[in-house]
Amino acid sequence: MTQPPAHLTPRRPRRRRVTLRTRVTVVASLGITAAVVLGLLIMYLLQVNSIRRTIDNELHTYAAQIAQSAPAGTWPQPLPASSLDSNAQAQVLTSDNKVLAATRGLAGQPALYALHAGSDTPVRQRAADGVIPTEIRLVTLRTTFEGRHVTVVTGTSTDLLEQLNTEFLRQLFVGFPIILLLAAGAVWLVVGRALRPVTRIRHAVTEITSADLSRRIPEPGTADEIGHLAQTMNAMLSRLESSALEQRRFVADASHELRSPLAAIRTTLEVGLAHPDRAPWPVIAGRAAEQSIRLESLIQQLLTLAKADEESRVAGEEHVDIADLLRRVTVPAPNDPITIRLTATGTPVIRGDTDHLERLFGNVIDNAVRYARTTVHVTAATTGGDTVVEIADDGPGIPAADRDRVFDRFVRLDTSRERRTGNAGLGLAIAREIAKAHHGSIHAAESPDGGARFVITLPTAPPP
Repeated sequence: MTQPPAHLTPRRPRRRRVTLRTRVTVVASLGITAAVVLGLLIMYLLQVNSIRRTIDNELHTYAAQIAQSAPAGTWPQPLPASSLDSNAQAQVLTSDNKVLAATRGLAGQPALYALHAGSDTPVRQRAADGVIPTEIRLVTLRTTFEGRHVTVVTGTSTDLLEQLNTEFLRQLFVGFPIILLLAAGAVWLVVGRALRPVTRIRHAVTEITSADLSRRIPEPGTADEIGHLAQTMNAMLSRLESSALEQRRFVADASHELRSPLAAIRTTLEVGLAHPDRAPWPVIAGRAAEQSIRLESLIQQLLTLAKADEESRVAGEEHVDIADLLRRVTVPAPNDPITIRLTATGTPVIRGDTDHLERLFGNVIDNAVRYARTTVHVTAATTGGDTVVEIADDGPGIPAADRDRVFDRFVRLDTSRERRTGNAGLGLAIAREIAKAHHGSIHAAESPDGGARFVITLPTAPPP
């Protein structure tokens, strides 16, 4: 299928960017205007109800006055006018809707409203057309006159209510756009002032690059959401800077450590190649194999740490018997002069990954064996809700100033502890990462024999 020419291909309309300030202004101004209009409407309804109650009370008072205006047994003709409302009119009706008396404005008129038996609601009659307005407030009062039941019907026009309706609609029509404009202007200014720190934060963030993570975002110094956002972003930048520095240091140290065995292998081979007829090739091969084993171990440890940095080390869901695990780890190597003594109290069980825990204890025990003179003591016990494993040697020990630093990567205390071939200074760093992954901790202290003592604390698992 052939494609249409480029100039005939319809282009998608580009979506116009609407700023947060504009969106907040529109929504907030409409909301404020709606709230104000709703408040005015409620006030209008309250005012209308108040006027209606006032008119009804005046009509009730007028009807009571009319009921009391015939003490001599006859109704005055015409009925007296209301002292409260000059527009009020009245008729006195019998039970069969005959007019007994009426006000001056209704003199000679038949019953304009009729009441049916058992009902208190007057019904407008045709005779009322052209005499009284359609919109009118009525009040009826039943009384007894000369032994007969009569009804006093009073009513007045609702001109005041109509004027109120007209005035309210006019004021609403004029005031709505004014309220909307004032609300929009106020919200625009307030939102702009509130978002000013966000603009400064955005400009500061755009200038921060991976090459320089030392810069920080200006904090507004307030205890609101924007202040918390700036503090959170600065804390994130601090973590990123620390992680970047650690990564660069890790790469530099790893490059240095990898360079040493590679250089040893290359030098050994170059010496052999320089004198191929006289070179002791079995010795050269043995040295190259020894360095390659060291290189392979170093690479494996680097991969383990890389996985830990990616947070891919997740503790499993196994119940691990620590005493049984330590029995497997503490098996001495053949012809090793160092004695490993294991003491396990109770049956400490934790929840975790067996392989990772075996690497954790194996690394610490290997470190102790490497620097011990004669003996390594391993003890395991349950204290409270934790399982505590202590690994102590009778070697030269660790200075107090270096007991936290020994868990850093590529750290070897060469001045106080013997450095042997193959020790890259990663074993304790890996052990710390595994302990953290199992919600535990590890720290160094001094053993009773004067050597180093490593205390590993892991949460004890509930019974399965």
